[in-house]
Amino acid sequence: MSEKKIETSEVMKKLASYIADAGQMNLPADAAEHGKHHLIDTVASIISGSRLAPGKIIMKYMRSLGGTKEALLLGSDYVTTAVNAAFGNAMIAHADETDDSHKESRSHIGCGAVPAALAMAEREGASGRELLNAVVLGYDIGARTNFSIGVHSMYDAGHSTHTFAPTFGAAASAMALAGLSADQVRWGISYTAQQVSGINCWQRDLDHVEKGFDFGGMAGRNGVTAATLVQSGFTGVDDVFVGPRNFYSTYSTEPRPEAMVDGLGERFEVIQTNIKKWTVGSPIQAPLDCIEVLQRDNDLSGENIKHIKLRLSDMESPVVDDRHMADICIQHMVALMILDGTATFASAHDEARMTDPAVVEFRRKIELVGEKDIPRRNAIVEVTLTNGDVLSHKQVAVRGTPDNPMTRQEVDEKAFELMAPILGQSNTRSLIDKVWEIEVIDNVRELRPLMVA
Repeated sequence: MSEKKIETSEVMKKLASYIADAGQMNLPADAAEHGKHHLIDTVASIISGSRLAPGKIIMKYMRSLGGTKEALLLGSDYVTTAVNAAFGNAMIAHADETDDSHKESRSHIGCGAVPAALAMAEREGASGRELLNAVVLGYDIGARTNFSIGVHSMYDAGHSTHTFAPTFGAAASAMALAGLSADQVRWGISYTAQQVSGINCWQRDLDHVEKGFDFGGMAGRNGVTAATLVQSGFTGVDDVFVGPRNFYSTYSTEPRPEAMVDGLGERFEVIQTNIKKWTVGSPIQAPLDCIEVLQRDNDLSGENIKHIKLRLSDMESPVVDDRHMADICIQHMVALMILDGTATFASAHDEARMTDPAVVEFRRKIELVGEKDIPRRNAIVEVTLTNGDVLSHKQVAVRGTPDNPMTRQEVDEKAFELMAPILGQSNTRSLIDKVWEIEVIDNVRELRPLMVA
C-alpha cells in the first residue's frame, strides 16, 4: 500500500474550514427564519411520528439499547446516547410523509440533519444559536453533496439520493456542534464517506419502516457517529475527495467536487427546501392544492361530482397510485379532501377509512393519468360535475415550496396540530414559541422538558 502523501484539495480545505466555523456564523435573517421553520417542522414530524406504527417499533428498539444519558428520544421520557437519539429521532422523523423535502437534491435532508443537530446540541449543552446554525449548515452540506455527485446519474445508478444528502448533512451539523477543528472535520468527512450508503430498493418497502431507516435513521446515526469518533480522538484520511479510490471515483460518473463549496455562506439551501402543507406523499401535494382552490371557488360535494381526473407527471403517478397506505394513496386522499372538505394528519392516518364504503364508492369517480409533459410536483385537476360543467385548476408552485412558501403562522399551526395531542397544548405552545426565539436560549437542554411525553 502506498504511503505517498496526497495533497489536500482546495475544496476540502474550504469545506472543512466552513463547517468548523459555522457555529459562530451570523446567519442572514431569511436563512435564520427558514431554519426555524424547518427545525420546528421536523420536531413536529418526530413527535407525531412517534405514535405511528413505525414510530412505535423504533421506540421499542431504542429503549432496548440503553446507553449514557445524553439526549432525548422525542415524545418519550427516554434519554440515551447522542448517537442512539439521533438514530431514533431521525428514523421517526420519516415514519410517514410529514417531514420536509429538498427537490433539487432529490432528498429529505431535515429528517437526518435536524435530529443529529438536536442530539449533539443536547450532548454538548450548546446554545440555541449554535443549534440553529448547525441546522442550516446541515441543509447546505447535504444538498451540495448530491449536487457534487450528480443527482440524476447517481439515482439512475441505484444509489439512494435520499440517504447520501441527509447523511452528509447530519455529519456537518454534528461536527459543527462537536467543536471540531478544520483538520478534524476533514477526518470526520472521511468517516462520513465510509458510512454513507443506500440503494433505491427502499421503494419496495410497504410499511414505511425500512424507508424511515434509509431516509433518516441511518443518516442521523452515521453523522453523529462520524463527529463523535473524531471528537474522541480518531484520526483519518485528510481528503477523501481526491487520490486513488476516492469518494467521487467510487460514486459518481460526473463528479463536480467544486459544487460542495459553491455559494457556501451566500446561498442557503434551507430556503430552497419544501415544507409540506399536507401530511401526505409529495406527489399528492399539488392535487390537494388544486382541490382546495376549486372548493374555495365552487360548491363541491360528493353528490354533485361525476368524475375527477388527476393529471400528474408520469414519473410520479405510479408512486401514489392506489397504494395500500392512506397517506400515500392519491385516490384515497383526494376522496377524503372532497368528502371532509380538507385533509388532516388524523384523516391521513385513519387506516379504517381505507375500507369505509362511502370513501371506497367515491374513489371510483377518480381517474389518475400520468403524462410525460407534466413536470414533477405539478398537477392538473379536472372535475366534471353532474350538470356537465367541467372545473379545472393547474398547480405549478405547490404551497410550501420556495416559489409559494408557507408563512410562519401556517408552519406554527401545522406543528401545533401535530404535537398538541401528544405533548399537551401548553407544552406545545411553549415549545413552538421558544423555537421562534431560539437565539436567546443559552442551553438547548432547556427544551427537553417540553418534548417529553
